[in-house]
Amino acid sequence: MSLEAIKQVTQAEQANRQRKVEAQTEAKRMVAEAERAGKAHLAQARAEAETQVRGFLQQAEEKAAEHAAEVMEQTKQVCDGLRAKAEGRLADAAGSIVRRVVKS
Repeated sequence: MSLEAIKQVTQAEQANRQRKVEAQTEAKRMVAEAERAGKAHLAQARAEAETQVRGFLQQAEEKAAEHAAEVMEQTKQVCDGLRAKAEGRLADAAGSIVRRVVKS
């Protein structure tokens, strides 16, 4: 083999090694970039999920407050009805007590 051919083979091998190093460096860069993009996407998804959860929580609290107000109103109406019945029977009860006391 001539000296020139050996030189060309050596240069080709060195060029191949250099391309391999460059390819590895580029692959590492691409992996790092993909990881950064993935982390950014994950952070964005988490933020959106947290916002959505806060919205759901607020809706649930509003519905719970509405339901509590409805229950309180129903309870007040029932109490008012019972109070009215009791007040209506108060005169009868007082009269009954007076009759019993007077008869004794």
